[in-house]
Amino acid sequence: MSAEPAASPRSSASSPVRDTLATAVGALGGQQRDGQVAMAEAVASSMADRRHLLIQAGTGTGKSLGYLVPALLHDDRVVVATATLALQHQLVERDLPRLIDAIGTVPGVDTSFAVLKGRSNYACLHRVREGAPDDQGELIQLPEGSMGKKVLELRAWAEQQAEDGGSGEKDAAPRHTEKEWRQVSVSHRECLSAAKCPFGQECFVEQAREKAHRSHLIVTNHSLLAIDAIEGVPMIPEYDTVVIDEAHELTARVTQAATDELWVAEVDRTARRAARHADGDAATDLGDAADTLRDAMAEARPGRFDPVPEAIADALALVRDAARACVSAFPKQKDGEADAAFTQAKGAVQELFATAERMAAGSDADVLWMTEGTDRLPPRLCVAPLQVWGPMRDKLLADKTVVMTSATLMLGGDFSSVATGVGLKPTERVEAGSPRTKAPEGVEPWVGLDVGSPFDYRKQGILYVAKHLPQPGRDGLAQAHLDEIVELVDAADGRALGLFSSRRAAETAAEEVRRRLPHLTTLAQGDAQLPELARQFVDDPHTCLFGTLGLWQGLDVPGDTCQLVIIDRIPFPRPDDPLMSARQRAADRAGGNGFMQVAATHAALLLAQGAGRLIRTHADRGVVAVLDPRIATARYGGFLTSSLPPMWPTTDPAVVRKALGRLAGEAPAEQTG
Repeated sequence: MSAEPAASPRSSASSPVRDTLATAVGALGGQQRDGQVAMAEAVASSMADRRHLLIQAGTGTGKSLGYLVPALLHDDRVVVATATLALQHQLVERDLPRLIDAIGTVPGVDTSFAVLKGRSNYACLHRVREGAPDDQGELIQLPEGSMGKKVLELRAWAEQQAEDGGSGEKDAAPRHTEKEWRQVSVSHRECLSAAKCPFGQECFVEQAREKAHRSHLIVTNHSLLAIDAIEGVPMIPEYDTVVIDEAHELTARVTQAATDELWVAEVDRTARRAARHADGDAATDLGDAADTLRDAMAEARPGRFDPVPEAIADALALVRDAARACVSAFPKQKDGEADAAFTQAKGAVQELFATAERMAAGSDADVLWMTEGTDRLPPRLCVAPLQVWGPMRDKLLADKTVVMTSATLMLGGDFSSVATGVGLKPTERVEAGSPRTKAPEGVEPWVGLDVGSPFDYRKQGILYVAKHLPQPGRDGLAQAHLDEIVELVDAADGRALGLFSSRRAAETAAEEVRRRLPHLTTLAQGDAQLPELARQFVDDPHTCLFGTLGLWQGLDVPGDTCQLVIIDRIPFPRPDDPLMSARQRAADRAGGNGFMQVAATHAALLLAQGAGRLIRTHADRGVVAVLDPRIATARYGGFLTSSLPPMWPTTDPAVVRKALGRLAGEAPAEQTG
């Protein structure tokens, strides 16, 4: 089904949303775009009519204003959920303050807002001030330069935050590792609770929640939204509507939030902590169960368990039963008594029991697998939901009005793939403005709207498919692909972003370009932290940056820095990916096409995100070069290309090299064709 035209479903010469948006854009010195206006009015209609909305807004539309303005004008509380910390930071630190300054004089607009994150994202003042007896007894005695020094630095920072009225958020803390941060934070199971904690009145989490209860708009992340709405753990104050930005990542983030892991070392550690508090031999039995699990995992092969090996199943049942008995062995605390070590040790055992119970259950709704150990990480067991659309439909879509937006929601030319993945049925889609109906399950109907892009992709970009190259193999990049990469980069005189399916491929390509084009600067992901690599890439136009998934979705480099995006192959999931392969098989068994529903949809989404790195402003020009001929020759190629921005297509390498040469400065940039 095609998208609706880029026009507001309730277009009018004047409306509160349109007028407020115009006021905001004018005050911010920007330019109002038709797509932004259409988006704002569509979001307002969705909120008013209680209809779900999938709205694709291309890069440059100004979509944050397109949903923030109607959210502030809405009568009830609205939650905005993002996938990345970068967008969350942009909304809270830049977009919302500027918008509120611009429209603060508009009568009747509640501009109060707050940020909510999971408990472990905030420093815990109890742990900072009284330590964690089970973990930190000798920590601060460690030599200078060790983790102990960093923990002392984090403690001092947290105290300063408390004194200054700061948020105590992880993102504002001095640079640290995850292990170091865990020494100044707690999980929800380890928390003493505000009522029992002597520092409950100062608690950063409680203050954030209190502010959220007083606010009209709450900014959070996909994971916390999933925990609150789907897992039923109350984290967010009652709200009417949720706007999900970066919605193309929603199913992955919900899956991630619902994934549990189990390490043998964690079972051991939990048993040792419990031994200080639990009565009898319960903690010893839990430690023995850890040994049994270690032996079972040593005999098992990494990958998805289908079926679960008997030794693994028995070991998980043993850990589950031992953890249950251990929880029961903790003595009852007296009313008003608060012992951090006791609470945290018991919380760790309860968490371990919940994970082991889920893994031991062997539910058809879950996928269980074991990772391969590395030099840095031991093998671990993982369990994830086979699908998330059911819980999302039953527990989010049936209860709230949901607006989902992204630059890439239409895959294969329509919304069906994304809609199905989040729990919306194509048969429930309605035209904007049609009479209200409700599905039998109680889910509101949904509208799909593409407000287009302000960019002229056919004039600004070329989609080059290297049809003459061999199909990529499993052994990495062939010499023909390396030659093609070198020729393209040479024509572009650097200015290239390489997006590769594996770290090895990225490093191989980088080494080849360094050897054959030594006058250029070639960076590979892993040479430094991503922000530093991005800075170098922007500072020197004669630079290439090659990397993997972190660059496909997380890099925004407008201008001459990036005039060539190279994609080495169609980014299908690995055949041995335990979750993707299980989902593909389940789709086949249900009578569908697992390859198209899972693998091709996954690839289309990543391709669209990768190709979207090229055109970020009206002035950008360049080439997206896909070195996988299957996009031009395979039956599914049309589905993939229709998911990409509508650039001018070619398979002629000579045409592309000439175009890149002109862009590099040999002549004014012109569109070939």
